[in-house]
Amino acid sequence: MSGALGILTEPNVQVLMRDGVHMAAHVFRPDADGRFPGILLRTPYDRPKSGFERYVRAGYAVVSMDSRGRYGSEGDWVPFTEEHTGDAEDGYDSVEWLAAQPWCDGNVGTLGASYNAWMQWQLAKLRPPHLVAMCAYTIPLELTEVDWPGGFRPGRRIKWWLTSMAPDLRRRHGLPPPHTPEQARQEWDKIAGEGHWIGYLPWLDFTRHLPPGLAEYAKDWLEHPNRRAWKFDEVHREVAVPNLDFSGWYDHCNGSMQHLQLMQRHGRTETARSQTKLIAGPWNHPSLGSRIVAGFDFGPQAGLDLPDLIIRWFDHWLKGIDNGVDREPAVRYFAMAGRQGQWRSADTWPPADATPCEYLLSSDGDAKFGGSGRLSINGGHTDADADRFSYDPRNPVPTLWTREWFTGPADRRRLEGRDDILCYRSEPLTDAVEIAGYPEAVLFVSSSAPDTDFFARLVDEHPPAVETASGPAPEMCYGMVRARHRNSLDVEELLTPGDVVELRIRLGPTACRFEPGHRIRLEITSSDFPNHDRNHNTGKNDLADPELVVATNAVHHSAAHPSRLVLPVSEG
Repeated sequence: MSGALGILTEPNVQVLMRDGVHMAAHVFRPDADGRFPGILLRTPYDRPKSGFERYVRAGYAVVSMDSRGRYGSEGDWVPFTEEHTGDAEDGYDSVEWLAAQPWCDGNVGTLGASYNAWMQWQLAKLRPPHLVAMCAYTIPLELTEVDWPGGFRPGRRIKWWLTSMAPDLRRRHGLPPPHTPEQARQEWDKIAGEGHWIGYLPWLDFTRHLPPGLAEYAKDWLEHPNRRAWKFDEVHREVAVPNLDFSGWYDHCNGSMQHLQLMQRHGRTETARSQTKLIAGPWNHPSLGSRIVAGFDFGPQAGLDLPDLIIRWFDHWLKGIDNGVDREPAVRYFAMAGRQGQWRSADTWPPADATPCEYLLSSDGDAKFGGSGRLSINGGHTDADADRFSYDPRNPVPTLWTREWFTGPADRRRLEGRDDILCYRSEPLTDAVEIAGYPEAVLFVSSSAPDTDFFARLVDEHPPAVETASGPAPEMCYGMVRARHRNSLDVEELLTPGDVVELRIRLGPTACRFEPGHRIRLEITSSDFPNHDRNHNTGKNDLADPELVVATNAVHHSAAHPSRLVLPVSEG
């Protein structure tokens, strides 16, 4: 045991589970007499051995624990791609162990993001008696949403496998380095920079490069992309405590925002239903609470002190302090507007008062950058009933993201030289248009291929900075549909080449304000690589077959095929 600046640290504490397996933990607690509420963080990413000073000085005992089969903990790791992993039971036992310690007052909260949040939901469904509140944030409702229904996200997933999950398993199996995430990231930066891995075909074959204990699970995940292992629609009914969630408009896990409404409907207790909260801002996965994301500055209002909010949350629920947390709105969300964004509040997400507003697509048959693609509420003149483009999976539209390989608020001007993106724009707005919720693109499409993808992106096109130069065009949100799964993730319906079908593409959650003089812009294309795997346009299994074929894709817009953008307009 060591102490510094009022904090006692107990490293490598062994916590016994019901089946005799020990979990390794670090304990951080106040160097003072008395008993304190406990906060538990369980993780497969190597337990943090520092960073909890603010929580301890606020009067909490924090336990940071390796999950089963990871780093210092015994047992075999089973990833969250499986329905039964043992993490629910381990979490229950860990909460009860923490509550029984002589320095804990018996009130326990849980903390953590992403995979660590998933672990909290798992244990919460078993209702350990001493669990009082959670702060589980940025984890979507289902495994199928971690990548995208019917698709695969190689840039995010391959890096995650190689740099986050594989190193410790390589060490355990006596394989050559890298044995730590730091070593693996250095190797990744070198190899990815040389173009290796991301151009790999077929992806199913890639799993042979992963260590035992990961390779077999990764292969099974790719072979069953429609697997629903989490079943949160059942979990919420068993959760008796409130949760505080954080999410971001550019977070690839922002499906997390849907927990709120389901907890409000199905939480086991009145407290769980009425006191679960959500805070959503202009953030991506690693930058929650930040003002600047991927180089974009959203203004001084956008930044939040997450630890301060979390401590305030636990002060109310674990210490019983009347600080107003229970009287705050269920949702606080940030409406983006350049550097002048503002926080709004609502009773649920999406806000119930948003009104659908339809913008019809039209063109003269040349809706590419610099062409005649239009968005208009009342329709408009059109000399063509469709716009066409070629999608070549050998030359996909590149993902615009930073070297960390997380999605973010990219400036779409960087792609305006491509001819495989359709662009539909409103006239410059005379009045501001604010939206909050999930925009939808309803598209009537056809293809020369039996299967292909369609992506829809909502962009805030600023006025030209000078007469001859385009202003910035930041992305607000996007969505995609793999045509074979246009009606169901569980059923494959290939296209008949040339036939027109309807696609309903729900874009990700957003809240933004299109200012007067700006244009609302919708981009349609068929790739976003390596954020998403390439559709090979063959109708075969894209993850198993390496053949690549060029497709001619079309978006139809006429009285018979009224393609449109539906925006959830809010009063703000």
